[in-house]
Amino acid sequence: MPKLKDKVVLITGASSGFGEDAAFLFAKEGCKVVLAARRIDRLQELAAKIQAEGGEAMAVPVDILNRDDIENMVQTTLDLYGKIDILFNNAGIGRVAWFEDHTPERDIDVLIQVNLTGLMQVTRSVLPHMIARRKGHIINMISVAGLISAPLITSYSASKAGARAFTDALRREVVPLGIKVSGVYPGPAATEFGQHIGGNQAYASVKSLLNVRMSSKYVARRVVGVAKWPRRSLILPWWFRLITTFETLFPVIFDWIAYIFSKINHKSD
Repeated sequence: MPKLKDKVVLITGASSGFGEDAAFLFAKEGCKVVLAARRIDRLQELAAKIQAEGGEAMAVPVDILNRDDIENMVQTTLDLYGKIDILFNNAGIGRVAWFEDHTPERDIDVLIQVNLTGLMQVTRSVLPHMIARRKGHIINMISVAGLISAPLITSYSASKAGARAFTDALRREVVPLGIKVSGVYPGPAATEFGQHIGGNQAYASVKSLLNVRMSSKYVARRVVGVAKWPRRSLILPWWFRLITTFETLFPVIFDWIAYIFSKINHKSD
């Protein structure tokens, strides 16, 4: 059984959702967990809970749109522990709406910067230290939206498709250096993230149809599993792999389904 004990794990977006649940699970495995996000009060509460259960955790405030914050986060971790074994890039934001309703600043500029550019900047800051040690594991929380480009999530899907391409390219670059890179692609899950992505009647209909009840804790458990048994990608739930395969094999049919959906719903919201 692979062991994670004493591994140093840096988690961005650790104040809620997948990041928060993964932090607890990594700590239970005996990892030293560095919690990073903008909401320092939430991070401190989480660190205190982990410590109360016998785990080791440290809170570091970071805005991944700020390079100085990123460098401070990485250097603080290295100053305390001397290494970063696992980087879990989990920070992200979303938007569900027809593209003409997206705001240029938040729903395009900031969204792309957080989901793609920020992920790349954090990775770039951590990577040299992993290369120097010839070991490390980078786990990127992406989304099935990076595999399936659907109506209502244009900006989000674009950012996640970019994150997928970055993950695949980086993995092929650094695997000879002893560094592993994994992409995790969850479908809809019950997290705080889902409360801040917006939505409309069309989205509500799709969500009701899918009736997905994947929990944040379940996804977090699978992330820890990827840390134990590294793999190139993980799609959750498993049957979403059937949908991604269907789109790859029959793109015209998928386009037709999306066309009907948009035709019916686009002007009715």
